[in-house]
Amino acid sequence: MRGVSFPRRRFFRPTWAEVDLGAIKRNLRAVRDRMPAGAKIMFVVKANAYGHDAALCARAAESGRDADWFGVSSVEEGMALREAGARLPVLVLGSLYPFESVLAAVAHDLTPVVASLESAKRLAEVALKLKRRVDCHVKVDTGMGRIGAGPEAALGVVRYLAALKAVRVQGLYTHLASAEDDGALTAVQLRVFRRVVAALSREGLRPPLVHAANSAGALRRPASRFDLVRPGLAAYGLFPGFEPALTLKSKIVFLKTVPKGATVSYGATWRAKRPTRVATLPIGYGDGYPRALSNRASVLVGGRRCPVIGRVTMDQTMVDVSEVSEARVGAAAVLLGRQGGAEVPAGELADLCGTIPYETVTALSSRVPRVGVTS
Repeated sequence: MRGVSFPRRRFFRPTWAEVDLGAIKRNLRAVRDRMPAGAKIMFVVKANAYGHDAALCARAAESGRDADWFGVSSVEEGMALREAGARLPVLVLGSLYPFESVLAAVAHDLTPVVASLESAKRLAEVALKLKRRVDCHVKVDTGMGRIGAGPEAALGVVRYLAALKAVRVQGLYTHLASAEDDGALTAVQLRVFRRVVAALSREGLRPPLVHAANSAGALRRPASRFDLVRPGLAAYGLFPGFEPALTLKSKIVFLKTVPKGATVSYGATWRAKRPTRVATLPIGYGDGYPRALSNRASVLVGGRRCPVIGRVTMDQTMVDVSEVSEARVGAAAVLLGRQGGAEVPAGELADLCGTIPYETVTALSSRVPRVGVTS
């Protein structure tokens, strides 16, 4: 790392997450390089950029022209991007409810999603109220079963909006349920979606931007690419072949040697089989480091794996550093990421918790400062 890309937030507790903005930019470029010429990139920065800090990541991507759009899940997330200075178009991927949220989205230059005829009518009311043309994307439910108009209903929504001068259907999209591992289901979804696109094309109503692909779709299902792709996991290096961008760090704040037979932490779930050097780190499940990692995970100290011992508590985690002679108060520890030649990847922690890497990184709480660095 060669320094900080944006001003550091001041913090005293030695626990923080470093976000390698250079890695994110390279990952976005790698996605673009694999797409057809002219395909646009929507950088998905919802859930605080999957825990990586949406403002940091968006500014980095925008400064290098590594994205054409941003995707968020709510009006509040979009407003926060605008307040951070983001200028690129922002699509609010989630359904907008109630009526006031549509008005707020348009007022902050966010592009809303229309997923039903009722929401289309609400958007038309907003456009008339503000006396300005409003852009939107229409979502088609092709099998995800979450939000979106069914194929026939979507055609009706686009036709309704196309008849209004106050609203422009700028995009049409769907979401793939299993692009990572179910080619058959993905193929079915794409066939349904293509029928909708074809019907609109015949009527001269095909929107400028048609999109379906998340990271897995864009990289593994070429038929899903269309006019725009929506990388999330790949952008943050949580997809195979891309650079992980987040390193979760702390420092040893207390160090002691306990005798054979001593127990550590709540419930006495760990007992020393020999004299053991125990390091205390000021991080716990209150920071998003899961309690399920108790007595299971490893932490890197001095470039070596050290086992977590005892239960992870709300604010602290204990680690056996008996094999690390250089361990001392103030020494750096890595709970997620790389140190020297060793690594604790997000996927490893996710497997230990019986979940997925998305949850591992998005679970990091707001009390963990994010620091942007470049590599």
